Amino acid sequence: LELKNTINTMVDQLNGFASEVTRVAREVGTEGNLGGQAEVRGIGGTWKDLTENVNLMAGNLTGQVRNIAEVTTAVANGDLSKKITVEGQGEILELKNTINTMVDQLNAFASEVTRVAREVGTEGKLGGQAEVAGVGGTWKDLTENVNLMAGNLTGQVRNIAEVTTAVANGDLSKKITVEGEGEILELKNTINTMVDQLNGFASEVTRVAREVGTEGKLGGQAQVKDVAGVW
Repeated sequence: LELKNTINTMVDQLNGFASEVTRVAREVGTEGNLGGQAEVRGIGGTWKDLTENVNLMAGNLTGQVRNIAEVTTAVANGDLSKKITVEGQGEILELKNTINTMVDQLNAFASEVTRVAREVGTEGKLGGQAEVAGVGGTWKDLTENVNLMAGNLTGQVRNIAEVTTAVANGDLSKKITVEGEGEILELKNTINTMVDQLNGFASEVTRVAREVGTEGKLGGQAQVKDVAGVW
């Protein structure tokens, strides 16, 4: 009778153990319901150790997945301040390192693009270029596009400044040659037209002054097309 009861108790415990382990494995491994723990009463020894190991595995996996989800959700929401801190080994460790490296690269990318945008767009410090080490694919393309934009803007503004400074100093020999589109092209054409008009104005005034004042040819008139206002 005692043997019968012992064996029947053992069967009940094994059933309970198998049922709980199956439940936790299904919830965590198949259904994605994290946080599950096996609860098997009245067991000891190897069965207790096995139950604890299953719970340890489920607990570790829960912590790892939730930490990874927390960080990737933060990144998706534009928060680059978080990193994966949970312990892991093997492929979990590789995934942790990959995501943390991704966060570092995104931080560097955001920082550099912000710096260049601030320097060029707000502070007027031209010539800035974003430098982001170790990026590839879309991030590399974005960095190159930001640098292309900054480089184009630098070339355009410096060429415009060169010509307008020359005009201010009485040098009408320069024109804007840098490529541009849209409003930059309109500004280029406006300034180049201004230089042409100033050249025409200066040439005509000089001619009349020379004819009347030096050569004694009276009756000369300056003819400057398309000028208005003070000119």
